[in-house]
Amino acid sequence: MDTPQNTALTRALAELPGPLPARGVIHIAIRHTDRFTVVGNDLAQHPGLSTAAVGFAVRIQSLPQGTEVGIKALAARFSEGEKLIAAALRELETHGYLQRARTRLPNGRIVTRTVFCNQPAALLRPRAAAAPPQLPPAARPITTHAQASEPTVKPEASPEPDPQPEPTPDPPAPLAAPPQAAALPFVRLVPPPTAPKPPRPPLPRPRELTPELERISTALLSGLRHHAPQFTLSEEHVRELVPGVAAWLERDAHPDTIRHTLTINAPEPVNYPYQFVKHRLTVLLPPPLPGAHDLTPPPARRNPVTPFQTCDGCERAFRAPTPGHCRDCRNEVAYAQAAA
Repeated sequence: MDTPQNTALTRALAELPGPLPARGVIHIAIRHTDRFTVVGNDLAQHPGLSTAAVGFAVRIQSLPQGTEVGIKALAARFSEGEKLIAAALRELETHGYLQRARTRLPNGRIVTRTVFCNQPAALLRPRAAAAPPQLPPAARPITTHAQASEPTVKPEASPEPDPQPEPTPDPPAPLAAPPQAAALPFVRLVPPPTAPKPPRPPLPRPRELTPELERISTALLSGLRHHAPQFTLSEEHVRELVPGVAAWLERDAHPDTIRHTLTINAPEPVNYPYQFVKHRLTVLLPPPLPGAHDLTPPPARRNPVTPFQTCDGCERAFRAPTPGHCRDCRNEVAYAQAAA
């Protein structure tokens, strides 16, 4: 039985004008009127993207705005696995076609917002201002050959009464030019790889490096290789790290605590033990222990108590800040003075 042939393609191929190439692909381009997406050659022929990445880029570009395009959403929609989809999305992120960022909604929920650009190279170019509008052909002045060859001097005619001047129509208003879009400079959201990095904090140092602190710090750093062979330090590195360990000892940190902090949860392997130990001594430096006066609670605030006094007249006890007479004796003295 013969293989079925597509006669429609054969008929369309026969209608193509001009000589056809002897080999290679032959395009039969039919104009789309609905359900189509414009894809640029910079994406379709990108030399650094894999075929899977180009295919997923076209599929994402064809989806309506607001469609979920996460790894699990694409795996549920298409037959490719999650690993292939994740690798394709990472390629698109590397070349600037895709950007994924976590954002917080007004209700407090954190979601991943995906932005797709069909031509990321255009974002790096400065945006040019809009060109000035041109008048349509109907509004341009047209000079015919008859007007150009018309003589400027006309033959004299018999004098006639001057006719009434006709009102001339107002000239058409010029077309209003649309507002030109201001050229916005491109703002890089991610710092370039050559941007200067912030300086690292210095290694902590004690207030006074005593011989005892230096001896204990040297022994602790030299003995790290007995607990973890990957922390083998050279003699020069030990001398440079001694002030950092002395600062820990000065803050009443036990040597076993320092050794545990420097070696716990270390990566496998530790390629640069000196940098690793220096980083932990600097970043994990504990605060100094509080003194006895720092832990003493403040005294409770009490209301002042007025002391007891003995009346000079009737010897009755009463509260007053200074000695004197009680209230009854003061009233009697006031009545006697008023009567007199």
